[in-house]
Amino acid sequence: MRNEKPRLKFIRPMVPAQILGPPISDDWLHEIKYDGFRTQVILDWAGARAFSRHGHDWSKRYWPTVQAAEMLPAKSFIIDGEMTALDADGKPNFHAMHSRMRWNAELLTFVAFDLLHLDGEDLRYMPLIERKDRLWDLVKPADGIIQYSVHVQGNGLAFFNAVEKMGLEGVVSKRSESLYRSGKTEAWVKAKCWEVGEFGLLGVRRAPGKPTVALVAREGKYAGSAILAANQSIREPILRSLEASRAKQPAGVPSAVVDGVQWVKPGFTARVRHLRGELKLRHATVESIRADEG
Repeated sequence: MRNEKPRLKFIRPMVPAQILGPPISDDWLHEIKYDGFRTQVILDWAGARAFSRHGHDWSKRYWPTVQAAEMLPAKSFIIDGEMTALDADGKPNFHAMHSRMRWNAELLTFVAFDLLHLDGEDLRYMPLIERKDRLWDLVKPADGIIQYSVHVQGNGLAFFNAVEKMGLEGVVSKRSESLYRSGKTEAWVKAKCWEVGEFGLLGVRRAPGKPTVALVAREGKYAGSAILAANQSIREPILRSLEASRAKQPAGVPSAVVDGVQWVKPGFTARVRHLRGELKLRHATVESIRADEG
């Protein structure tokens, strides 16, 4: 006889707001920000499925996780988490995601961090700390394809500093009593770690009443802009040295950022502080500019 019971439906994810540093009060819990793809795993009477953050069915791509979900001790659930590609040392490797999704899906790891539904009970109105307790009971020992996102309560700054030293992308902080609300929320926030790197200088943009901005490239390709924030006594000698190195606009720079830019010839390197894990530079500042030797 056909089962007429409706299947569980994808729930639009709760999305953390971006902040520059983690909360420090004790009513927050903190987790590692795993660099991967947001994923929702659903089990009901007809089996398990895996969905992307926008609700697309990616069960075939994540088939080992789907199989592992069907082995968990429950009749139905909705788990929120991140699909990641972990290196041997346990660090996420986003660059390995696509190849593993295509060729080695069994090497992907689903890091579970929230439980929205369990055996007919909607848990979204339960405090987060209680949902995570129920999640641990469901996925433990959590040392296989499905793992558990461990958290610390309070001590946000110390946790953030430890994550930064490990070379990870950042921290997600969540109010321990928060309910699950779809969409962007300030009850969950994310703070990314900072990174310092060297970039080729493409040009400098100056406009009255606005910060001086350097346009930079990574391996010859436009990477974004960074504020040249040094004080005037340092900044002006740098700008004067660039005056003698005028050049034409390089290829590959978006037209939206070219107005008012003084382009410079190759041979200058900018040391830039920026948020880790972004394709384009964000919240970036130039620490120094040097003329390359030779």
